[in-house]
Amino acid sequence: MSERVPLLKVENLKQHFRITRNYTTKAVDGISFEIYPGETYGLVGESGSGKSTTGRSIIRLYDPTDGNIIFDGRDIGKKDLSKEDESYLRTNMQMIFQDPMACLNPRKKVKEIIAQGLEIHKLCNSQKEIDEKVDNILEKVGLSKEHATRYPHQFSGGQRQRIGIARALIMNPKLVIADEAISALDVSIQAQVVNLIKDMQEELGTTYLFIAHDLSMVKYISDRIGVMHLGHIVETGTTDEIFENPIHPYTKSLLSAIPHPNPVVEKKRIALVYDKDKEKVDYTKGIEHKLSDTHIVLATAEEFEKWSKIKGY
Repeated sequence: MSERVPLLKVENLKQHFRITRNYTTKAVDGISFEIYPGETYGLVGESGSGKSTTGRSIIRLYDPTDGNIIFDGRDIGKKDLSKEDESYLRTNMQMIFQDPMACLNPRKKVKEIIAQGLEIHKLCNSQKEIDEKVDNILEKVGLSKEHATRYPHQFSGGQRQRIGIARALIMNPKLVIADEAISALDVSIQAQVVNLIKDMQEELGTTYLFIAHDLSMVKYISDRIGVMHLGHIVETGTTDEIFENPIHPYTKSLLSAIPHPNPVVEKKRIALVYDKDKEKVDYTKGIEHKLSDTHIVLATAEEFEKWSKIKGY
């Protein structure tokens, strides 16, 4: 049996921003993970943990401070990308942004927005072929071809997010980075969009990096999950491993915050509080401890021994 080769391999990725002469924010501070073809990797954590910055660095909206990013066998993390590698990156990796209105040009019609990538990279031979692809992708995301001639402001939030998904998927990318793609939507619309993403994955075999802070939704859509806090991935594992056997206290605190649909159980739910400074946890001193081939925890030897003995959350 041949070894699985990751589609995306991130090694020791760092993204630092210099704020003043004497102060630098370490938004992402040395994270590593892999995503395999056809799977969904969920990246979760509270606001400000570095999730979105990670996605933007991978797709090269930001130039990474340090680290390696290997995408489909190509090194796309280096400072000076060749034109060939940049073109490959732009056609095979796409992003769905958090705010559907802010990322759609209000002056362009829907068909122009969706077809922009095809036109820039000259992926179609005629306008007729472009129009057909736009009509097909609109139908796949639950809109009609009549919507192609409208402007973004004429749609609801859920419909605008579908347009954003269509714009990403029309390129037939190998990897889609969904950055908080459902957080601005109503709960009922969130379910529709997530089901759409799953359906498109089954049909096209697309690989996803799904960035979110809603753990219940991440559990539904992800094959593996990375838990991120203050620029570090503190725990990673399969969905079952993270939800059934969490080790890191930050992971446990996130899980304990999930509301329960049963009001009797919800009334008894106790949300755990995690204070990194109070517990004197220094992520820079931690090393990766393996519970299995897929379940890894960032901790010192003493922390790992202590946390492993505490069951449940």
